[in-house]
Amino acid sequence: MKSYGLKDEEITKFRDPYYWLSYFPSKGKEDLKAFGLGCDWRRSFITTDRNPFYDSFVQWQMRKLLGLGKIVKDNRYTIFSPLDDQPCADHDRASGEGVQPQEYVLIKMEVQQPFPQKLKPLEGKKVFLAAATLRPETMYGQTNCWVLPEGNYGAYEINDTDVFILTERVALNLAYQKLSRVPKKPSCLVELTGYDLIGLPLKSPLSFNEVIYSLPMLTILTNMGTGIVTSVPSDSPDDYMALHDLVSKPALRAKYGVKDEWVLPFKVIPIINIPEFGDKSAETVCTNLQIKSQNDKDKLAEAKKLTYLKGFTDGTMLVGEFKGKKVQDAKPLIKAQLVDAGLAVLYSEPEKKVMSRSGDECVVALTDQWFITYGEEEWKRVAEECLQMMNTYSMETRNAFEHTLSWLNQWACSRSFGLGTCIPWDQNFLVESLSDSTLYMAFYTVAHILQNGDMYGSGAGMIRTDQMTDAVWDFIFCNGLEPESDIPSSLLAKMKQEFEYWYPFDLRVSGKDLIQNHLIFCIYNHVALLPKHHWPCGFRCNGHLTLNSEKMSKSTGNFMTLCQAIEMYSADATRFALADAGDSLDDANFVSDTANSAVLKLTKEVDWMKEVLAAKSPLRGGEPSTYADRVFANEINFAIRETEKNYEAFMFREALKTGFYDLQAARDEYRFSCGAAKMNQELVMKFMDVQTRLMVPICPHYAEHVWKNILKRSGFVVKAGWPVADEPDPNLRKANKYLQDTIVFVRKLLQKQEDGSKKGKKGGAAVSASSASKLTSGLIYVNELYDGWKAKFLNILRLKFNVETCSFAPNEEIDIAINMAVIDPNSDPKKMKKECMPFVRFKMDEAVKVGLQALDLRLPFGEMEVLRENKELFKRQLGVEQLEILDARNASHVQKAGSHQHLVAQASPGNPAAVFMTEADFVSVGAHNMAIAG
Repeated sequence: MKSYGLKDEEITKFRDPYYWLSYFPSKGKEDLKAFGLGCDWRRSFITTDRNPFYDSFVQWQMRKLLGLGKIVKDNRYTIFSPLDDQPCADHDRASGEGVQPQEYVLIKMEVQQPFPQKLKPLEGKKVFLAAATLRPETMYGQTNCWVLPEGNYGAYEINDTDVFILTERVALNLAYQKLSRVPKKPSCLVELTGYDLIGLPLKSPLSFNEVIYSLPMLTILTNMGTGIVTSVPSDSPDDYMALHDLVSKPALRAKYGVKDEWVLPFKVIPIINIPEFGDKSAETVCTNLQIKSQNDKDKLAEAKKLTYLKGFTDGTMLVGEFKGKKVQDAKPLIKAQLVDAGLAVLYSEPEKKVMSRSGDECVVALTDQWFITYGEEEWKRVAEECLQMMNTYSMETRNAFEHTLSWLNQWACSRSFGLGTCIPWDQNFLVESLSDSTLYMAFYTVAHILQNGDMYGSGAGMIRTDQMTDAVWDFIFCNGLEPESDIPSSLLAKMKQEFEYWYPFDLRVSGKDLIQNHLIFCIYNHVALLPKHHWPCGFRCNGHLTLNSEKMSKSTGNFMTLCQAIEMYSADATRFALADAGDSLDDANFVSDTANSAVLKLTKEVDWMKEVLAAKSPLRGGEPSTYADRVFANEINFAIRETEKNYEAFMFREALKTGFYDLQAARDEYRFSCGAAKMNQELVMKFMDVQTRLMVPICPHYAEHVWKNILKRSGFVVKAGWPVADEPDPNLRKANKYLQDTIVFVRKLLQKQEDGSKKGKKGGAAVSASSASKLTSGLIYVNELYDGWKAKFLNILRLKFNVETCSFAPNEEIDIAINMAVIDPNSDPKKMKKECMPFVRFKMDEAVKVGLQALDLRLPFGEMEVLRENKELFKRQLGVEQLEILDARNASHVQKAGSHQHLVAQASPGNPAAVFMTEADFVSVGAHNMAIAG
């Protein structure tokens, strides 16, 4: 706060949480105004009970959900902050958003008497090594238990009689799950290491071995599970290899003091049959993957994935009460059997590490609190129906929503303290921060009427808070009957009209991290509380923002506020760089160089417009008439259409490309193409008008400046409307690309010849040197039509091409068709095929990329016409004095190539051939041809 200029006496005021609500909103509003945000500020509002109208709105929403049976009070596992002593929802977390409780079954493996010296203080109690497992159905195959020799453990009191040996982290979680003698406080009776536990005799539930022993495993992780692992080598590759190491390596046993009788008598017990791997799946997969030891982590991870998935989906129980049942059916039955018999307990911990904003590591607590029943089958079905109708703007976003719907199940909607709305029927709890913001889009529609322009809702308006009863909210949002209220009927009707006008909302833009909570809650609450025609229409999600390809962090100095960016670069340059930062769910990257260059680009454009309009650069009058005019007008039409599509899809980076970069490139190309003929005044003015309008969403201040001060237009450009575009001509765009590509290509050929190259070749075109003197004349030969065997093969390929999938029939089918085609009865088929197949493969690859048009016999425009109409441009670009565009199929034209006639045959559609000569050679060839003709 000091870095932003706040003094100590000001900072102390932030001890009051409500002061945050008083201080920052106005600052944020100022920054957003400077940024150029177009907003109806009358509708902005503060949430929490600081705003009595919003408080009433949330209370109505919660009562509606309760009345529909969608809020219940029960004991549930939830992520919990011990320091805050309340559930830690996603918005309360510094890290670990979206992490859920992971449930395990804790297998109680009882330590047998007599206890070793280290455990003597536990005499008189039942002592268990507690192993966390996700596969209770495999307990029949236990041969031993694993501990981490270097691991730190403790013996913790669970109740008056039972003691669990496990890690401190797990003991803390258990203490919040009513599995500690002292609630919320783990009670450690003895501190232990893994070495203290090696060799303990154990009696384990369901095991066919009456006694098993605890043995060392070197790969146990203590940041998940209990640090105690029960061993089932028949179905666990990790267990199989660790046991194999101990059995086959006497030195390893000696290192950890493992006696032979603890290991050698225990054999793998078949308990599950998997059709693909048999009844000892771990052994089979480890053998197949050639795993050598328990340290082959990558291979073991692959083996685990194979055996666990196949075991669950395809496995059949071979032993026990549920013999013959599929594993997926037996699993919940065996789990319930173990828990009901007191042989195991249920335990949960966070899937991954979660840190609260208060700075402590979260646990999973069994809490008695209010839950919203997200995930309930019928409610979930309706939410899925809503999602199917919505525009999510990308499949990646849709997949994220669908995935969240598949796992989300109940949400703790209450907390003990903080800012917010009290749960109406239980004033001891507040509505947590993600549960009071699921329907607030509806509040925007009436906020300006209720608040009378005061975002805190504390001003003297036409409606009092106490008048906003549930019946009034129902009338506005839920098509309820007109309520008995002292609010004037005209005001009630106006609020209802506002809501009906704006709803359903077309779009909600938000961060990708909110898909798994806020946004999915938004869908659930809308479908529960509002009629179908008011369900959300679209969500557009984005990633986070990085600064110069690095995560923003105050500690590293790589940090920038919106206000700082505006001061450093200006609002529009900041917006320019933000638009260029990225459009997908990937994190966007604000690049300082882009913002700096935006200042130069926009300034340069303003200077150019001023110069043109000041007549320092004369323009050509009259109607647009030249080829260059048509191309430029066409590119303007493309820019309008494509930029509109990009804005509609909220693809701002693409909109910047099509509406600024591509349009600028088209203008620059047009300026060069016109040469001495000058640009057309009408087109230049249209360009300035169109580009200004296209840039309004990204650079509004720049656009307004150009509109008013340079173009001298009245009113505001933001109100001028979207520019009108004629239907763009894709063939004209293709023709221009062909023209530009041909210029570049032929220029390279000329350069090669001037450098003394004997032959230049690319894509079938060629050039030949005729003299060391300056080459001032050129012949460009065009062949507009494929004929002969090429035409025949192209027709075959057209028949074998699937337009919908942009793919060909199998190569074998195409080869048969080509072999059957009669090319030349007198030619060698093998030699002919060798010459033809490169062309066939080239055209097939091209068709897969661009579609059926690649197999046309000619281009969709006249090559001769395009090149001849731009002959002067060619001469300028090539620096030649004389240039002819000739037909490669015309014998008299071919004769003009003189001794280079063999090169003309290489011309093909889209690939002209070129011959360059000195002036003397050009005259000589011309004279020779005239003599022949005479």
